[in-house]
This record gives sequence, C-alpha cells and structure tokens, in this order.
Amino acid sequence: MPLLLVALLFFVLLALVGVVLLSIALRYRAGTARRRGRRWVATTNLWMMSLSAFFYLTFAALLSFWIGRAFPYALTGIGLGVLLGLLGLALTRWEANPEGFFYTPSRSLALFLTLAIAARLGYGWWRGFHAIGSTTDAHPFLSTSGMQLSVAVGGGLIGYYLTYAIGVRLRLARHERDRAVVGRYDCAKVRP
Repeated sequence: MPLLLVALLFFVLLALVGVVLLSIALRYRAGTARRRGRRWVATTNLWMMSLSAFFYLTFAALLSFWIGRAFPYALTGIGLGVLLGLLGLALTRWEANPEGFFYTPSRSLALFLTLAIAARLGYGWWRGFHAIGSTTDAHPFLSTSGMQLSVAVGGGLIGYYLTYAIGVRLRLARHERDRAVVGRYDCAKVRP
C-alpha cells in the first residue's frame, strides 16, 4: 500500500511539473505573438498596469515592516524593468499596413523575461523545501529567504510591462494621428 501511495505522489508531482513547464512555454509563445494594435486594449493595459504598479509599491512599502529593505528593492526592480521596457520597445517590430497596425515583441527579451519568472519560481520552490529542513535556524524565514530578490524581480516585471504598455499606447496614438493626417491630405488632393 505505501508503494502505491508513493507512486501516486510521484505522478502528481510529475503532472505538476509538466503543467508548470507547459505554462512557461505558453507564456513565451504568447509573449512573442504578433498582435494587432487596438486603442481600447492599449488603454486598458495601461490603466491596469498603472493600477498594478500602485498596489505593488503600496504592498512593498507595507512589506518593509517585516522584510528589511523590501521597498528599495521594489523601486530598483521597477527601475530596471523600465530600462528593459525601453529596450523592448526599441526591439519591437512595428507594422502599419492597410489591414491595421501590428506589433511583434522581441523574442529574445520575451525569453529572458520568461526565464526570469521560471528561475524565481524554481528558487522559491528550492528555498521553500530547504527551509522545511532547517527549523533550528536562528533567523526568521522571511528575512533570510531571498524575499528581497523576489520583490526586485516582481518590480522588474511590473516596470517592464508598464513601460511597454505606455510605449504601445503612444505608438498607436501616433499611428492613428499620422493616418488621419494622410487621409485628410488624400481627400484634399482628390477634390478639384
């Protein structure tokens, strides 16, 4: 009977690992897909990421009471994320054609961000299992768990996606403005 229980536990763990790996692969695929630029989607993304950044910084400030220097790590992560977002906007392929406005994010940057998420998730699992065996440690778990690094990685992701949302929204607005100007020019040229 215990062998059956161990085998069942092994298959559940294997299934969990498979689901996590599949979700990482799907996240990469979604992060590199060609997208149509729509004004309402870009505006919604911008508002939601702004709200996320606000709540993230608020909770990081509250977290600083239990985990020292969590807020500075959050700000550092957001700053690095903003730089990555600017790099991502520079590496994005922008296409304006008669069907609409399209953009394709950088594959290498999407892979980097996906691997950062996977590495942080793996580190969290490793640290969680490692902390179970070391109950005699004199330091509390939260202060030694690498939580500051986790806060920085989270801030980096929020900074990246906020900057990217701002850039897409601005680029889409510029495309619509240019298209309106060209449309007025073409109408004026056609009139006798």
